[in-house]
Amino acid sequence: MELEKLTDKLLELAFAEDIGDGDHTTLCSIPETATGKARLLIKEEGILAGVEVARTIFNRFDKELKMDVFINDGAQVKPGDVAFLVSGKVQSLLQTERLVLNIMQRMSGIATTTGKYVKLLEGTKTKVLDTRKTTPGMRMLEKQAVKIGGGENHRIGLFDMILLKDNHVDFAGGIENAIRRAQQYLKDKKKQLAIEIEVRNFDELRQALAVGGVDRIMLDNFTPEQTAEAVRLVNGRVELESSGGITYETIRQYAECGVDYISVGALTHSVKSLDMSLKAVE
Repeated sequence: MELEKLTDKLLELAFAEDIGDGDHTTLCSIPETATGKARLLIKEEGILAGVEVARTIFNRFDKELKMDVFINDGAQVKPGDVAFLVSGKVQSLLQTERLVLNIMQRMSGIATTTGKYVKLLEGTKTKVLDTRKTTPGMRMLEKQAVKIGGGENHRIGLFDMILLKDNHVDFAGGIENAIRRAQQYLKDKKKQLAIEIEVRNFDELRQALAVGGVDRIMLDNFTPEQTAEAVRLVNGRVELESSGGITYETIRQYAECGVDYISVGALTHSVKSLDMSLKAVE
């Protein structure tokens, strides 16, 4: 339900900024009664994402638009593939074209990138996590794309998990203070949220283990060698997540250390969109 609400708000804003008081180019050149068809043509290899969002966009703008889907979200696609055909009023097709493409290209780019990272970790127990490094307003759709690509979502925002980062620890006066305050806060507020704490070195890691009561520890900017040592030290007592500066080239090394998760900001913050077009069918 939350996804539906946020998607609806996003689409409302997107239509407002694109159409404003009217698509005057379309309104002046295309008769209101004209009907036609358009196809979503894939122009680059990758993982398709955003088909169901496209359906929502078409339906929200014009309930008479009809969509015939040939390829679903999560499928591997290649140049020349046609994902769907949409038919109805030409004015409606032209006014929804860019929004559908912007969202589908972005989501498919994220799903494709995520899929590449997931493939690198095959044979290990490690799962790829996204982050909050998302496009403002687009987070729910971008995180949905990560799932479509085979990755896992970290927290959605600041409301669904406690993540004590380095600044929280420093401002709180240390690892123990930060954890104790989080535990007391949850007790006072009668909330059930997972607690994760970021550690920057082995001293902080040992402190976190000594205090206890956390669900996951994030190893921030540890080398692969340090990560392997941390996994041995923790010995399965708590979930471990590696984060910070981990690249496509190094992620396998970290996974082979035995961590449960690796968070990768690059899944959403610097992704290349997947090339596709929505063109009229003669």
